Amino acid sequence: MRTLFVLLILFHVASTVKHSLIYVFTASSGVAEFPEFLGVGMLDGVQFGYCNSTAHTVVPRREWIKEFFKDSPQDLEWYSAECLDHHYFFKAHIDIMMHRLNQSEGVHILQKMSGCEWDEETGETVGYNQYGYDGEDFLALDMETLTWVAPNPKSFMTKLRWDTEKANLKMNKDFHMHICPKWLKKYLQYGISSLQKVLPSVSLLQKSPSSPVSCFATGFYPNTAVMFWRKDGEELNEGMDHGEILPNHDETFQMRADLDISSVKLEDWGRYECVFQLSGVEEDIVTRLDQSMIRSNNVPGSPLWSPLVIGVVAGLLLLSACIAGFIMWRKEKNEFQAVQQEQDKPETEPSSNT
Repeated sequence: MRTLFVLLILFHVASTVKHSLIYVFTASSGVAEFPEFLGVGMLDGVQFGYCNSTAHTVVPRREWIKEFFKDSPQDLEWYSAECLDHHYFFKAHIDIMMHRLNQSEGVHILQKMSGCEWDEETGETVGYNQYGYDGEDFLALDMETLTWVAPNPKSFMTKLRWDTEKANLKMNKDFHMHICPKWLKKYLQYGISSLQKVLPSVSLLQKSPSSPVSCFATGFYPNTAVMFWRKDGEELNEGMDHGEILPNHDETFQMRADLDISSVKLEDWGRYECVFQLSGVEEDIVTRLDQSMIRSNNVPGSPLWSPLVIGVVAGLLLLSACIAGFIMWRKEKNEFQAVQQEQDKPETEPSSNT
């Protein structure tokens, strides 16, 4: 089955002073039992609210944003209006793309990621606004030249039309380079207590002596983390399997990294280490591969997989929250189809520019 969403982006190195305010919009066609449209807002990688095509009213997911909306009810109304505008825009644009590319049926996904980053130390701000269609880069706004970049021939006609909308382009730059950073700083003031870093507990798990050893971390916050195995201090790129970051029931997160030990001699186990890195925390959590520390199904009553199973179930129940993760459109490109030259109805990005 085609992969519809890539939920998370992991960074090995992250600044302790960089903050982000991200909005992700996803529209789908041909996906059963899934909202036709979903919009999500994230502060420093953690979802604070969402809306969808079923209920256009924004649903806050953090106490700090509830407090903010209580103090600024007009902002909640604005977000709800934005959700409705983007829903109509995305629905119309999927129809346009399917018609242009002769796609009469099947699953199709249109995504947008926009927002800003602010470096608390240097004061530098970066804004971005980009689109993806069916897992490929579609359009990205160059904030310097105020033109749309079309990395895909399928998006060239849309680029030409949007490049002529000078007023909308200026509004885009003003929002992403000036308004968005102001909101980001304001949200940080409200959410500072809930954005504190929480380190996980780390365990070594193994189903059977022939199974891979899983390095399992749970209870960390936020979800901007990475875990990997290394040998003699060097990160391993082979014999590893990274699991997705999943939510726990208490709003913390869990993740795992599996190491294939089938070809590792017992006397060499001490050369392997599992490394957990949490964004904004300087010290890593390092766990050496030690047979005596492994929890296994072979031990009667061992609660080996119970935390993991609970987390997976929670992850399924919170699928809508997981979709908020940073979106990647970086898979290998298929051969491009030539863009048809017929004239479609006018295409205009929502003027609100979020």
